[in-house]
Amino acid sequence: MIATPKSLRLLACTPVTASRPLFVFLPGMDGSGASFQPQVAGLSTGFDIRCLSIPPDDLRGWEELTEHVAALIQMEQQRHPGRKTTVCGESFGGCLALRLITRFPKLCDQLILVNPASSAQRQPWIGACSSLTQLLPTPIYQLSTFSLCNLLIASHRVSRPRRHQLLAAMQAVSPQSAAWRLALLRQFRLEDLPLDRVRQPVLILASEADRLLPSQREAKRLARFLPDTTIVQLPDSGHACLLENQLNLSAILKSQDLFSDLPASTLPIGAPAQAAAALL
Repeated sequence: MIATPKSLRLLACTPVTASRPLFVFLPGMDGSGASFQPQVAGLSTGFDIRCLSIPPDDLRGWEELTEHVAALIQMEQQRHPGRKTTVCGESFGGCLALRLITRFPKLCDQLILVNPASSAQRQPWIGACSSLTQLLPTPIYQLSTFSLCNLLIASHRVSRPRRHQLLAAMQAVSPQSAAWRLALLRQFRLEDLPLDRVRQPVLILASEADRLLPSQREAKRLARFLPDTTIVQLPDSGHACLLENQLNLSAILKSQDLFSDLPASTLPIGAPAQAAAALL
């Protein structure tokens, strides 16, 4: 585990295995990676996995956050040089991943975006929610997370324990920090990034049943800026798709033939075909 002075951390999700490529997960607004945990077992035979942990009361801006996360990844790479690095960003983490790869074009070898929140700036409710959230007393804010959690998931595809884990992670974030991260999303503009610097293959997972953001449209928009992009449609998935019982990220990666370091053993027998649905 590596920490900056402000306790931004990369947590090891698997025993350190220097012979395997590095996989770095950048979480959504909860900053905990709770939604990623169901995918760790399937990926663990192919990757040395780290998850970014953002403190619940963190108020970094995009620039500072980008610089610190890049430093953490570079420190991991220096400890075990010569191996490939995959960066995977979900929602808020997808925006951070885009900032990382444009600010540090050689930081990783491939990029995965899971329902990236890069369209948030065009959603009118983002600004209103940011202003309201910072005014809420903590008990009222925590009650409001129940409604938001229901918007994030396709409830029939997420088990009750996983739902509770996500809710607990959301409630751990302070109202001020939640409002700040919403404000960061409102500031994020894809057009301001030098996306022409991105040469790595990019895989975008886009949920068709996303009730929070227009993830399908945004994936197509991103593909216009990023030349080497593959989009995988998830027909029945919600925004927090990595929590779903039916979704297997390792199976999706294998099906795309994009990640040559991923061994065949990572693909579980009987992995659901719908998890790697139609390509655009």
